[in-house]
Amino acid sequence: MKKRKVPLRMCVGCREMKPKMDLIRIVKNREGDIDIDLKGKAPGRGAYICNDIECLHKAIKNKLLDKALDHKIDNDVYKRLEEVLIANGEGKK
Repeated sequence: MKKRKVPLRMCVGCREMKPKMDLIRIVKNREGDIDIDLKGKAPGRGAYICNDIECLHKAIKNKLLDKALDHKIDNDVYKRLEEVLIANGEGKK
């Protein structure tokens, strides 16, 4: 039986390649709206971040998500993302 290839994506905070299913996707749709895509299937430009609060703080400090999505991200998106990380048991690496 063939082994399936595990898709890897890079975290914008720590710049490490990790399995796609271990990361949280932030997506910008055609209208320019930014949203958190927990299923990883929403259409649009995506950026990924680890389930680690430190990666999020690094991304906020250096505006890495803004650069990855080429769009200014509001603070409410960062707050919702932090709530998702806390709900998922942040700190996993």
